[in-house]
Amino acid sequence: MNNPSSLYIGLMSGTSLDGVDGVLAEFADGGIRTIGAAFVPFPPLLRAELMALQAASENELEREARAANGLAASYAECVEALLPADGGKVVAIAVHGQTIRHRPELGFTRQTNNPALLAELTGIDVIADFRSRDIAAGGQGAPLVPAFHEAAFGKPGTVRVVVNIGGIGNISVLHGDGRVTGYDTGPGNVLMDLWIGRHQGKAYDEDGAWAAGGKVDQRLLDVLLDEPYFRQPAPKSTGRDLFHAEWLDAKLAQCPGVAPQDVQATLTALTAETIASAIENESGAVDAVYVCGGGAYNGTLLRELHSRLGGKTTVESTAALGVAPNRVEALAFAWLGYRFVQRLPGNLPAVTGANGPRILGALYPA
Repeated sequence: MNNPSSLYIGLMSGTSLDGVDGVLAEFADGGIRTIGAAFVPFPPLLRAELMALQAASENELEREARAANGLAASYAECVEALLPADGGKVVAIAVHGQTIRHRPELGFTRQTNNPALLAELTGIDVIADFRSRDIAAGGQGAPLVPAFHEAAFGKPGTVRVVVNIGGIGNISVLHGDGRVTGYDTGPGNVLMDLWIGRHQGKAYDEDGAWAAGGKVDQRLLDVLLDEPYFRQPAPKSTGRDLFHAEWLDAKLAQCPGVAPQDVQATLTALTAETIASAIENESGAVDAVYVCGGGAYNGTLLRELHSRLGGKTTVESTAALGVAPNRVEALAFAWLGYRFVQRLPGNLPAVTGANGPRILGALYPA
């Protein structure tokens, strides 16, 4: 049986709004080991409501509370699939919640969740609300995963970049000397998913196949890149509050007549270009780039990223480092839960801009 003090469950439901990724992880003797993983898709009505809550709407306080209860049920289902087969005790569930607002410039971020209900449903301590303490300390509250990336993937003397491409893209530059920098680069999959959903009724562009059949429209790409966020200095973070349908439609209105498939190709290029530009600006010479999140499964996007990095830097998924790309973020939050229990800080002020290291999270005892 595993050490009863070393097992944690991490749960992540990200900007793509497809469902819950979960991992069962062991933290022992300085190591990080994934024992199991599970995915629970959101019921269609819950996904639609979470999507609607991304923007101001009527009766949103009650609707958010009810959606949080549905979210807790999905989380509990994922936890059930992850419980140790050998009866080992799980110390805590670390859960990110579903971001519906992210406005660090106004001093808040909002991750919908009902951690008290999750503790009641599972009988396990729950650690939640990881972002608000960093924001209270003057930070962006995001990205939080770079600290984990260094712990899991850092290698002395080697400059590695870990790129997470979920709904939003972000980079962690592991400089090889203990320093870690990074920030949100801009759209990851969010605009590509929006566009293919609008034109083909699909949740995402599988392997980037639709984009691969189109051509990048340079005029449109230039218009898309003409967004102040991309020129804003770090620390910075973003989300659907900025990159949404209205933002895209306003940009498209400046370039009428672009074929839908060419728009998809150009949105793919936008994600690749903003990530490549961030890597080059932040790190200089890079030994390798490792991609996680849903974007790691988009072959067209990875080829575009490789090309925009000059074709010389290795670009591959985090599977090459021993962690499947769809497990990295959930594992990161399991690690943040472990850090909370150990009363160790989870943020990196150099990344988020916080006034100093802070212990992140709030405990909901079983």
